[in-house]
Amino acid sequence: MKAILPFLLLGVVSAGTLPGCPYPPSLWCSSQDIAVACKVKKQCVEFYSRMESYSEDLVQIELYFESLCGGCRNFFTSQLFPTWKMLSAIMNITLVPYGNAQERNESGKWVFDCQHGPNECLGNMIETCLMNILESADRYLPVIYCIESAESVIKAVQPCLEVYQPELSLDKVMQCAKGDLGNKLMHENALRTQQLDPPHKFVPWIVVNGKHTDELQSKAQTALFNLICETYTGPKPIACQATKGQIPIKMEHLCMN
Repeated sequence: MKAILPFLLLGVVSAGTLPGCPYPPSLWCSSQDIAVACKVKKQCVEFYSRMESYSEDLVQIELYFESLCGGCRNFFTSQLFPTWKMLSAIMNITLVPYGNAQERNESGKWVFDCQHGPNECLGNMIETCLMNILESADRYLPVIYCIESAESVIKAVQPCLEVYQPELSLDKVMQCAKGDLGNKLMHENALRTQQLDPPHKFVPWIVVNGKHTDELQSKAQTALFNLICETYTGPKPIACQATKGQIPIKMEHLCMN
């Protein structure tokens, strides 16, 4: 919730133009005293009122992907993350890093073969462990966005953690990624991917409110922002009043199964 406060208050107040307010934007609505001191009491009341109205029937987006697939990275960085930054109050995101990988059991341990090689398996595992450790989308989505935006997914993990989650060490993430917990979590991703109905033919494979159709996939890949606004049945947030354009899909933006 704190992550979207500055966006909702933007245009009314700004962090650099609040005389007598020594608090960062993330704390403006944390208490009545701070809200009064920063002259945003009215905006905070409106904010929490809107948050209550957004609490039901959130649009559920499930993304089945793999960490080194160009199309998955393009969708995550150009559609999913920017849309979430603006519409996180009315949507939930579930990420399932596995994609077109294959698994086999060797001596009681799962072994994975990934479409783009061992580094993709490691990238999938790291992102899965980040979600398990950080738990909240507000905490792990910026890190994964940073990783997926970089030239090298694996090399970006350390600097991305330093920027977005400096309290989390790379050692802790890698302990999960290379240990029994990561192995178990990736097997769960495999099962979830294998149980898709209809079965996935490529990635990114996008499921909206439990459904996948060619139409929903196309809308999500070209104009996810519009799709979320159209699908949400509650009071529309202010951001939905803006009209967003479409981004054409290219075949290289899909990694075939």
